[in-house]
Amino acid sequence: MASSDTLPLTPPADSGDGFDIVTTYKRFLKEDPDMTMPVAAIESLVVLLSQTEPSTASELMDILAKAVAELKRGVKNSISLSAGCDMFQRFVLRNIQEYGDWEACRRHLVKNGGLFLQRAKASRYKIAEFGLPFIQDDDTILIHSYSRAVTELLLLAARRHIRLRVFVTESRPTVEGLLSAKTLREHGIPVRVIVDGAVGWVIQKVDKVFVGAEGVAESGGIINRVGTYQIAVLAKDSNKPLYVVAESHKFVRLFPLSPFDLPNESPAASTFTTDQEDDEVQSSPLLDFTSDNLITALITDIGVLTPSGVSEELIKMWYD
Repeated sequence: MASSDTLPLTPPADSGDGFDIVTTYKRFLKEDPDMTMPVAAIESLVVLLSQTEPSTASELMDILAKAVAELKRGVKNSISLSAGCDMFQRFVLRNIQEYGDWEACRRHLVKNGGLFLQRAKASRYKIAEFGLPFIQDDDTILIHSYSRAVTELLLLAARRHIRLRVFVTESRPTVEGLLSAKTLREHGIPVRVIVDGAVGWVIQKVDKVFVGAEGVAESGGIINRVGTYQIAVLAKDSNKPLYVVAESHKFVRLFPLSPFDLPNESPAASTFTTDQEDDEVQSSPLLDFTSDNLITALITDIGVLTPSGVSEELIKMWYD
């Protein structure tokens, strides 16, 4: 993993004649499986910044805008990636406004871009500390799919000798829940994997639900792996608290009202066919939208927020 002191100063060998932002982004994800999409995007933009010598601030912002657009075009499911890119662009713009000397500003951005990146990477551990009081001894917890932030919270609870049991959804079509189960079992946490359709069967047996997020919308609702919405509905109906565990660099300036308002929504999932060979499971949507009224609280690296608090934090990030 690159740090602020060891940022790669040459493009990857397979990036062609110039700096390839998409190749760099994918390389970071491949080298560090624990890295989230927004952090990989931010790290790629920091590397771009270190290799770029624009003569004016407007030229720099134009270079960043083109790189961000290229990333969004080249990466599927780019919602959380977009959140990281938007936050970094705001960080750069704010620093540009504080400096009159352009060359000093550029040096400052390269240096502090790395520090910004390190804070983003450390956010998962801050979240775990904020979330620990929400886990009680002998809890039975339901989680969905695979979330690094949720996993880190549960592992911290286990390290603090809090006894817990975890139901994990299989999470089709990606079956990422199996990775959650494997990781938790390796650390001594008892797990039961269930098919997605069994959530209604187990919901009365659980004390609370924890889910991650691909993106946190302005409303405080979340964009996450498909199936999150139906879990939230069942949790609400059964009076079980549902906590979203997510980094603040996943706060995204979107205001969807339904899953059909999401970018990259799968059109094939809304079509019907008589074709016996149609690969229906693989064309299933990967993401859905869970509205703020179904969420008890959001556990983030900037504290525990109500859904309505997300819009306030976005305003602080962008306009303070």
